[in-house]
Amino acid sequence: MASSSSTRTSRYRVFASFHGPDVRKTFLSHLRKQFNYNGITMFDDQGIERSLMIAPVLTRAIRESKISIVLLSKNYASSSWCLDELLDILKCKGDMGQTVMTVFYGVDPSDVRKQTGEFGIAFNETCAGKTEEERRKWSQALNDVGNIAGEHFLNWDNESKMIEKIARDVSNKLNTRISRDFEDMVGLEAHLTKMQSLLHLNYDGAMIVGICGPAGIGKTTIARALHSRLSNSFQLTCFMENIRGSYNSGLDEYGLKLCLQEQLLSKILNQNGKRIYHLGAVPERLCYQKVLIILDDVDDLKQLEALANETNWFGPGSRIIVTTEDQEILEQHGINNTYHVDFPTAEKARKIFCRYAFRQSSAPSGFENFLERVPKLCSNLPLGLRVMGSSLRGKKENEWEVILHRLENSLNRDIEGVLRVGFDNLHENDQSLFLHIAFFFNYADNDHVMAMLADSNLDVILGLKTLAYKSLIQKSTEGKIVMHKLLQQVGRQAVQRQEPWKRRILIDSDEICDVLQTESGSRSVTGISFDISTIVDSVYVSSQAFKRMRNLRFLSVYETRFDRNDRVLVPEVIKNKRVHVPEDMDFPPRLRLLHWELYPGKCLPRTFNSEYLVELRLPSNKLEKLWEGAQHLSNLKKMNLKRSMNLKNLPDLSNATNLEELIADDCESLVEVSSSIENLHKLKHLQVLNCKNLQVFPTHLNLASLESVLMYRCWQVRKLPDISTNLTTLAVTDTMLKEVPESIKHWPHLQNLHIYGSFNPYGSRYLIHSGADIEKIPDFIKDLHGLECLGIYGCPKLASLPEFPGSLRTLKVDTCESLEIVSLPFDSLFEYLRFRNCRNLGQEARRIIIQQSLRSHLPGRKVPDVFDHRAMGHSLSIHSDFYRFRICAVVSPKRPMKRADRDFRLSPLLCSIRLNGFPLDEKTVEDLFFHVEYLCIFHIYLLGKDGWLEQDNEILFEFSTSAKNFDIIECGVQILTDRSGSCKSKSEQVSEDDDENISDGSNEI
Repeated sequence: MASSSSTRTSRYRVFASFHGPDVRKTFLSHLRKQFNYNGITMFDDQGIERSLMIAPVLTRAIRESKISIVLLSKNYASSSWCLDELLDILKCKGDMGQTVMTVFYGVDPSDVRKQTGEFGIAFNETCAGKTEEERRKWSQALNDVGNIAGEHFLNWDNESKMIEKIARDVSNKLNTRISRDFEDMVGLEAHLTKMQSLLHLNYDGAMIVGICGPAGIGKTTIARALHSRLSNSFQLTCFMENIRGSYNSGLDEYGLKLCLQEQLLSKILNQNGKRIYHLGAVPERLCYQKVLIILDDVDDLKQLEALANETNWFGPGSRIIVTTEDQEILEQHGINNTYHVDFPTAEKARKIFCRYAFRQSSAPSGFENFLERVPKLCSNLPLGLRVMGSSLRGKKENEWEVILHRLENSLNRDIEGVLRVGFDNLHENDQSLFLHIAFFFNYADNDHVMAMLADSNLDVILGLKTLAYKSLIQKSTEGKIVMHKLLQQVGRQAVQRQEPWKRRILIDSDEICDVLQTESGSRSVTGISFDISTIVDSVYVSSQAFKRMRNLRFLSVYETRFDRNDRVLVPEVIKNKRVHVPEDMDFPPRLRLLHWELYPGKCLPRTFNSEYLVELRLPSNKLEKLWEGAQHLSNLKKMNLKRSMNLKNLPDLSNATNLEELIADDCESLVEVSSSIENLHKLKHLQVLNCKNLQVFPTHLNLASLESVLMYRCWQVRKLPDISTNLTTLAVTDTMLKEVPESIKHWPHLQNLHIYGSFNPYGSRYLIHSGADIEKIPDFIKDLHGLECLGIYGCPKLASLPEFPGSLRTLKVDTCESLEIVSLPFDSLFEYLRFRNCRNLGQEARRIIIQQSLRSHLPGRKVPDVFDHRAMGHSLSIHSDFYRFRICAVVSPKRPMKRADRDFRLSPLLCSIRLNGFPLDEKTVEDLFFHVEYLCIFHIYLLGKDGWLEQDNEILFEFSTSAKNFDIIECGVQILTDRSGSCKSKSEQVSEDDDENISDGSNEI
């Protein structure tokens, strides 16, 4: 008659309603066996006595179930007991959202709905003597349940296959729900979705899967949530936490493995103090059991050999999940399915912090400015966000400033305890490499670090691999080495724990001031990282300050906090009241890195030796010229002279034959760039921006390695140089395009082209330069057959766009207020079309933009009519069986913003999605920076490409932003049903299905 489930504390997961004589000894017994195999227990109803009224225990079981299965057989309707159960089941479906599944066992769904055939005869017999109201309720219930799509016995050739599918569907539905312990954890659902795809839960074999990432990233939380969600589908489960360090207990290897196996079997079999006497105990006890085992925080290969040496130790369908910071352990054990946990986005990091600091998703009034500072201080590491949020909770605004200042210079004890373990376990050489990255090479690439440490005794290749394996560094999408700030703090405290005379890297400002003024440095010092924003009094550097530091290789002088008046509002007046350098100061002879912000001298010292220099970085300096005479620059790879306000000429770089990057932005006095750069054949990146007095620029840059040239807002340079055909990225001022070299037609590798006019695209009407703006983009654009991204910014006279090559996928047009006409290739589908502050776009242009893009942003105050579901405000709920949607939001600024605004911040627009009440995903739609109402349109693909089970899903789309300056005033959803990829709505699909021959494609949008 029934079997049941309850809340998560109940023994049962599923309630089944059935007619016993039809299915108990046949279909139901096989289904029960399959459920047991899948870890889904069923209630045994054998002891319940029949009566005219449904038993209270079954009524309670129905209400406490997560899923009810109705087994509709030929004689189901002959039992008033079954019909009353059905009424209760459908009431729970309506009141509590309970999932109801159907199986049509030897009956046609139509007979159930209409109560016809043999099913109808049985129903009529049951209704004899009943009231008309009872008959009506039962009839309506049978009609409703008959409309729930389910498994039809007559459609299956093999009953066992059908039963396996039913069990699999039940498991999947149970696994979509997460314990309330984890419901409010930001971003957790996305992690679980990715993990479940790696686990291949429908695969019958045993599998071992890894979760890898740095300490504090959330590996254990993900594993615990998986254990909570998936336990229902396994016969035995076990969470073995904090395995790290189990090989330091003094036992030999065999004894340690026995000890670990005893712990595992004691937990999974629920037998405290279980003793074993050989290492075959785990496979002996578990090889026929479907188990879920979490091995948390593994740090030694022998731990895996002891607990999960082979997948055949465990029964079919078993899953072993291993969390570790050390990817190498997983690779050595042959674990190829590994989920690498990424850092949360900036918006999610803010939400995580707010949950712990304020117990809500956003900051209350007065605390908004801290939402940028804290996540940056933590590098978005969830552990840091949680600990710092908790420590700041309940504090007043002025107390926050004091606490944050303290945390900027020292680690919280709870955070240090977790992060320091990884550093302490490194080899001495790897610790040295860790410290060099922490203080000098963060965000550098492998080759640059190797060049910097070429004369050291470190094995850089092996060391970088070790640090990456142990999750102490990551690789960015651009291939850069990244160490988050909290690990940098671990490095800082490691140096501070060293005896002063043993320190090879100096980082304490007071100690560095003393060394530079008293000439008390030593030969052991190889690096100085000097934050001058932390010193109180002016420092007068001795001319012989570096005389005894003959082995100093890396000198970095910088500001982490700066005077806003000096550096932002009046950048042309760069003051440095703290550090004074004599003209005759001798730099160390073997410097490889010279990074000095706000360098106070007018010229580098006459004795400066650049022979070993790999990187020269002197931003915001007072230099009038770089150095006297010629320099040996054969090792120089990077030169950055950004904001050299008084520099009139770049030096002769003929000897810099290995130079790869040259940056000279905002050099307002710069008049000439030496023609010597025409011979720098290893130069990859050239960047000369906002140099308003630049007049002389080389005419030939046909350099084999040159990939990127950025030289916009250099208004007096009127002609584009003859540039290498290997170029991939070019950014120029619009006036440079009036006369273009013939070679531009032979740029097959150019992928990104950005054109800048006289208006600032980030201010409503902020004029940067008064000049002759172009009215038309040259036709050569159509010949750039490798072009993928085109940006056009601040061209107020531009009225139309040129013909584009078929390769173009992204088009960004900002602040082109005369633009009215947009013509795009008819057969092109763009990934992204953005038209910010283009207020005169015509209706046809808007239609084309919406029609031919997966994602678009354009002026507008109303959701277009093609979105057949619309709602005022920031949220919209729909019912759908499909998985592809196009979403639109109308965003309105409360006031115009400019970059000069104190509270200016590009704020992400987020779309959160809930499926049947449960969080499914959160996507960043766009960084908001608009001056009028804008439409933000994008596609969303949910779950698998085959859609969901055939049932009506409630989907909630909710928009939000952390900024207080924007309102979401309307939103809309278009359900896409055409599997071909075109943007076709549900209503259009129905229209085509009704009359295929009439449709000519005009309904496509």
